[in-house]
Order: sequence, then structure tokens, then C-alpha cells
Amino acid sequence: MSRTEHLGSTGVAIVGAGLVGLGWAIVFARAGLKVRVFDRSKELVATLPAKLEQSLSDLESFGLIEAPQEIGSRVSYCDTLEEAVDGIRYVQESVLERVDVKRALYEQLDGMLGQNTIVGSSSSGIPSSDFTEGLSISPRCLVAHPVNPPYLVPVVELVPASWTLPEVVDQVDDLMHAVGQHPVRVARELRGFVLNRLQGVLLREAWALFEEGYCSTADLDATISKGLGLRWSFIGPFETIDLNAPGGVRDYANRLGGLYLDIVRERGEPQPWSEELIARVDAERRDALPLDGLQDRTEWRDRRLMAVAAHKRDMEASE
Repeated sequence: MSRTEHLGSTGVAIVGAGLVGLGWAIVFARAGLKVRVFDRSKELVATLPAKLEQSLSDLESFGLIEAPQEIGSRVSYCDTLEEAVDGIRYVQESVLERVDVKRALYEQLDGMLGQNTIVGSSSSGIPSSDFTEGLSISPRCLVAHPVNPPYLVPVVELVPASWTLPEVVDQVDDLMHAVGQHPVRVARELRGFVLNRLQGVLLREAWALFEEGYCSTADLDATISKGLGLRWSFIGPFETIDLNAPGGVRDYANRLGGLYLDIVRERGEPQPWSEELIARVDAERRDALPLDGLQDRTEWRDRRLMAVAAHKRDMEASE
């Protein structure tokens, strides 16, 4: 039996059932694993079966899954944390992005988990050392940060604390590959990890360009969605520039490295987004999309991602 089969052989537990937690449930159930879901909010849990059914139905309509009822039947909802994690080898923690909330949960888990159980945190930017230090389970804890929704965007950042056992990272890496995700191994902790640090640079520049009056929010979004994002949906920044100069990445660096250095130097000391700036951006976004339309637009985004995922699957199969 492989490490991956053993890690998932008892099923998995999802602790925290918001958008990310439910997305993880789909990832694991789609791969054939039994999934136990727990959330302290009974009101939230009551909404999950309908949300799960809708997401699986949408995935089936794009040809991304078969037998949605069978997949859905692998997901069960637990009344207590103890019930959710009992006998489980892998727990995906997806609670609120606050150190105090996570620490309180991990202190509970410390007295519940078996000696071989691994906990991956969906933390978006808080290193696991901030909420696992000094616990008996800490060597088996790490960050496993997905992109939302994880069943459509496969990258998962694996970020160990200094005390995380190397074999734990290996086992979670194997598990993520087995359930159709694409793990990215980050060698050591850093605030925001890799994905959000890359996204943060882009966001900082976008906010600055808007604040300085160069572009509307709509035109800045279009620059990505109808420009850079089209390439980035199948190749990353290094391959992009490698293909954008006759002599490859070295040629590109020689041609444009100075320009990018000048851009960075122009920015000087970073400043927080002011309340006035946030209000202006919010006003443009609410003109384009009222708050009561966010849910419908989120569902539209997910269906577009499903279409992209189906296209990429078909293209990769033919290559």
C-alpha cells in the first residue's frame, strides 16, 4: 500500500465548511474518498447539501465529473469535532483566517488526533508556526493552501513549519497528486506564501495605477482578463518571458530588465490603501456590480472556470 493510499484510506475530515471547506469536500469526494465535514455553525451546515448538489450538477454539465449523486453520497456532516476526526489520517482545516481562532482549534485537536494524523491548513497567508507551536501534533501540521474554488483551480501550496516532519510534507504531496491537485512545495515559511505574494505585487500596482488616475478599475481588470491572464491560464511568468524574446529568458532580461527595475524604483516606500482610495474603488465596483449580485456573479465565475478546466483537460489530453 502506498503512502497516499494509507493517508486517505480512512477518508478525510474537513473542519470549517465555508466556501473553501466545501470546495475541499468536492476535491476529496470526487477522487473517491469518504469525507466528513464539521463546522461549528449549524446554520451553515444546514445549507451545505444544497450547495454541494448545485456545484456537482454544474460540474457534470461541463463534463468534468460523472455520477454526481455518488460523489455527493461520500460527503457526510458531523455534529461534533470529535466525530469528524475520529480515526481519520488527514484533516483539512479551513476555519476563519485568524490566529486566535486557529490556535483554539488546534489546541482541541491536540487532544483528539491519533499519533499519525496529519493536519493541513487552508491558511491564505498565516504560517502554521503562528498557531501550532508547542503542541504535540505540531510536527504533523503544515499549510496546504488552495486557490478558491479548489475543485476548479488545482494549485495547493505546501508550506512546512520549521518543525514539520519532512515525511509529512511528502505524504500530503502524494495525497494532493492522488486527488487531482497540483502541489507546489514551498521550502520554508514566509508571510503570504508564494501565490498571494505574487498576487499582492499585482494588486499593489493595480491600486496605485487607479489612485494615480491612469486607469479605471474596469480597464485594469480588462488588462488582465483580456491580456496577461489569457497567457497565464496555461503558462507562468518565466515561460511567458522565455517565449517573448528571440533569445529566450536571458535575451528578455537583457532587453527589459532595466525597465522593470525603473518601475520598482518609482514606487518607493509602500503605503496602505487609504479609506478614501478604498471608497473610490468600491464605488466603481458597486456601480458595475451591486452587492446583491455578488453571489450570482460568483456562480458565473465558477461556471467560466469549469469551461476553462474542461478545455484545458481536452487540450492536455491531445498534446
